Amino acid sequence: MSSRTVVAGIGMIPFKKPGAGETYPAMGAQAVRLALADARVGYESIQQAFASYIYGDSTAGQRVLYDVGMTGIPIVNVHNNCASGSTALWLARQAIASGEADIVLAVGFEQMNPGALGAHFTDRPVPTERFMQQFDELLGAQDVPPALRIFGGGGLEHMRRFGTPLETFAKIRAKASRHAALNPMAVFRKVVSADEVMADQAIWPGVMTRLMACPPTCGAAAVVLCSDEYARRHGLDARVWIAAQALTTDGPETFRSGDMRDLAGFSMSRTAANKVYEAAGIGAEDVDVVELHDCFAQNELMTYEALGLCAEGGAQKFVDDGDNTYGGRYVVNPSGGLLSKGHPIGATGLAQCAELVKQLRDQAEQRQVPGARVALQHNVGIGGAAVVTMYRN
Repeated sequence: MSSRTVVAGIGMIPFKKPGAGETYPAMGAQAVRLALADARVGYESIQQAFASYIYGDSTAGQRVLYDVGMTGIPIVNVHNNCASGSTALWLARQAIASGEADIVLAVGFEQMNPGALGAHFTDRPVPTERFMQQFDELLGAQDVPPALRIFGGGGLEHMRRFGTPLETFAKIRAKASRHAALNPMAVFRKVVSADEVMADQAIWPGVMTRLMACPPTCGAAAVVLCSDEYARRHGLDARVWIAAQALTTDGPETFRSGDMRDLAGFSMSRTAANKVYEAAGIGAEDVDVVELHDCFAQNELMTYEALGLCAEGGAQKFVDDGDNTYGGRYVVNPSGGLLSKGHPIGATGLAQCAELVKQLRDQAEQRQVPGARVALQHNVGIGGAAVVTMYRN
């Protein structure tokens, strides 16, 4: 078994608004070809593939990959809510770490519709049914979409416990826009101020404005992983490897704690991060750059604390001190994150990987984090799954 899993190739296409891009087979195949070219291997070398998406019928992964090649390899379709992309990455790494395969592909794609996310099967219980029931008990019925209720509720919990003002979330959104302005892959590159975020339409009065929520996006990203031995044997780029990775699901505290942050994945994310730090022998203090799941500005703030970037209850000071951006303790979401780069759900985790690999290769151009050597990725899906990955160069 290999001691390291190497990220040999990355591919990503610019994210776009719904209706402005191509269909999912074209987007996915393009991202795969870019990853293969970056790794300097042909599709015939790939031994297994994992395809991530949530808005599509079964075997959409085969539909994408058959346009690249039909080699008869195993293709597994992955659906783990918003953590689907990182779950595909986790499965690909496991295949290599176990010795089952030497070189594996993970691809994520999403062709989304405008508007709030909703259930497609309305004749049966939704998987997040217990989460919604718990929110009704804690908050009372709220006339807001489910995702907004979950992450807005988590933010509201933080506001109540620690006195965090709404302006702190606005500062996070403004930071995302400044970062995205330097990223040609981002769908929203207009810089907005914290005041503009505060003045935007209130979608949950006192809890969230429209700019604090990421919009539906279309796009694709892909990653080629291989063993370090395979990389050496074939002369592939082995500079960046996965130092540790963990996938967790909800524990009993999710429904027992009475804490709306746990319903939004806080404890699940913290558990995954702690597992990664222990396995890597490297703590949060050693991380240089982070890509985390900022589907809402509220979740970015909660995740600072879940990942140990700051103490619990310390996120407001962390933001006010600029420790989440260039010149501060960490650079968080140099890509612009989900808020500005976009959130094509199946592609998100793999796009985060692509950004961090560029950072560790010193290839991120204007948004390069100087001297980046340790990177941390966080991707969460409610229902639930959290994946935390540490990369090193």
